[in-house]
Amino acid sequence: MKKALLFIFISAIILNSCSVGKTICDFALTPPKAINHRENLTPTKRMAEKCFPGINSWYDSLRTANVFIDTFITGEGGQKLHAIYATKQNAEGSVVLIHGYRVNHISMLHLAKLYRDSLNFNVIVPDLQYHGFSGGAATKMGWDDRRDAMAWVKLGHNLWNSDFFVVHGISMGAATTMMLSGEPDLPIYVRCLVEDCGYTSVWDEYNYLRKFIFLSEKGLQKASDYCLDTYGWDFKTASCIKQVAKCDRPMLFIHGNPDRFVPTKFVYELYDAKTMGYKELWLSEGAKKHAEAYLANMDEYTFRLKAFIAKARELTIDR
Repeated sequence: MKKALLFIFISAIILNSCSVGKTICDFALTPPKAINHRENLTPTKRMAEKCFPGINSWYDSLRTANVFIDTFITGEGGQKLHAIYATKQNAEGSVVLIHGYRVNHISMLHLAKLYRDSLNFNVIVPDLQYHGFSGGAATKMGWDDRRDAMAWVKLGHNLWNSDFFVVHGISMGAATTMMLSGEPDLPIYVRCLVEDCGYTSVWDEYNYLRKFIFLSEKGLQKASDYCLDTYGWDFKTASCIKQVAKCDRPMLFIHGNPDRFVPTKFVYELYDAKTMGYKELWLSEGAKKHAEAYLANMDEYTFRLKAFIAKARELTIDR
């Protein structure tokens, strides 16, 4: 017991020292490749197969048949960006699916299957910066990723000339989706967006988590300042709630209940912040862990997603 208390005391001192900014920022945004499932896709494949048995064989068979194809582009900051995409014959729409923190495109295969096989959509599944096969010096928590998502949407439009695009993200991917939603140059063919278990801002999420590592708010501010000096953005600038407030496209807000990693309360704040355009809110009850809204209620998730997309097709966007 004494050793445990001593460890906590020493950790608290270290995490609130003058070097806290770099320490916390590096820990959060530049974890080792093995932890981040970067380049080596095996850990994410194992996670995906455990949740959705057979998903890897489905994907591998389509890769062998050259249905899923790798592609690379260069982001606005000069980073190499990777994605997989699949064209669907006589597609009724197209979707960009955006994964969460410390995983990669493999973690979105269950939704790729849903959109491709059940909704008859073309699909693009990117790797965010510092994830999978994409470059980048650090994780961007959705902020710079919003511009990369824009690039993938435009690539898809060039590929398929689709006039009905959906952007759908989970966790950090949901944050990316919401941060994209408020961009003034969001193309008119992005007809609706789906955010699943996203946070209100990077600051809010880290502020919630800091109590679990005995980090003071001052220490968190130092980390945010270090992020600004190093990467050009800070935790408060990276705000989903501010971007959602500027969004006029239909948006479906989904959150697991309970969610103790990205608190369920965040989704109410996000939903209320969107005052323009159509919106829906759904809580997936009984989710055991963060980002398991689909896993907890697959049939209802599918039903609500299909109904929302059908509603979005009926709506016109003023421009």
